[in-house]
Amino acid sequence: MKQQQLILHERPNGLPNADTFAFKEVEVGSPGTNQLLLKTLYVSVDPYMRGRMADGPSYIEPFQVGKPLNGGIVSQVVESNNENFSVGDIVTGMLDFQEYHVVEENQVRKVNTFGLRPSVALGPLGMPGLTAYFGMTYIGKPKQGETVVVSGAAGAVGQVAGQLAKKAGARVVGIVGSKEKAHYITNTLGFDHAIEYKLGNVHQQLKEACPNGIDVYYENVGGEISDAVWSLLNTFARVPVCGAISSYNLEEGEYDVGLRVQQYLIKSRAKMQGFIVSDYADNFKEAYKELGKAIASGDLKFEETIREGFSSIPDAFIGLFTGENIGKQLVKVAEQEETV
Repeated sequence: MKQQQLILHERPNGLPNADTFAFKEVEVGSPGTNQLLLKTLYVSVDPYMRGRMADGPSYIEPFQVGKPLNGGIVSQVVESNNENFSVGDIVTGMLDFQEYHVVEENQVRKVNTFGLRPSVALGPLGMPGLTAYFGMTYIGKPKQGETVVVSGAAGAVGQVAGQLAKKAGARVVGIVGSKEKAHYITNTLGFDHAIEYKLGNVHQQLKEACPNGIDVYYENVGGEISDAVWSLLNTFARVPVCGAISSYNLEEGEYDVGLRVQQYLIKSRAKMQGFIVSDYADNFKEAYKELGKAIASGDLKFEETIREGFSSIPDAFIGLFTGENIGKQLVKVAEQEETV
């Protein structure tokens, strides 16, 4: 039995394009002792994957040319030789981008989707939800009455981070790229104000939206948008830094040079801390419990942008950098099968 696999065909210079990717036909394989055969239901595409396409030192190994891409996947068990998993179980893990997987039990974990579609395990109950939780609650630490600004506010991480700040009693302002996204974060998610950066003069928009300054800035984008924030930081402001998407697709020889941030950090005595979600691996159970409770009760709202078909993964990934998605960008590969 054959299946499709997505490989890195060549390293991109600037924004990835169709030449960056290639599809390869490989065998499905059969599960051995204690192994599982999984069918891919949903594939997650995330901005951090762009960094893995470059051949340079980072916090995670780069993708290898000619080898499959790898990331968050939700699958269904279709064959089990392991007593801890049953056919029909929904599982998630960091797996190669292909239609089926033969895995050991320690490569995946079962997920409770709370009656929602399995894709929830790649969004608010996956890496983006965990990233928002730890960045906001462990580093941002918003308090009652403070002002929190979230960039990339309509994205997979931003939508959760802003709601967590609202739950803590803060006033929350989100920076987004369209009127549709502005409407989404204010009317659906409950943000207090939305700033559309494409309307220009983000600094002036922020001054008007944050008359008492900014206590927490949740950083997802970097670049000129963040430059507009620094002079508005309040004393002892906190800046969790989880992304800088504005610089991910620089071409060879280009550099991300903007304002010097040091003077603003000194004046405000602000704390600016970069992090990755695995830094908090010991606290994942706590986060899953809190996020799951909020999802089950309906207190945590979220949106997904879903493309259909394994072949659409490259386009879905490229679309991340042109602002196509609201909420989590996913690719649906197969339907979940009903089990008795």
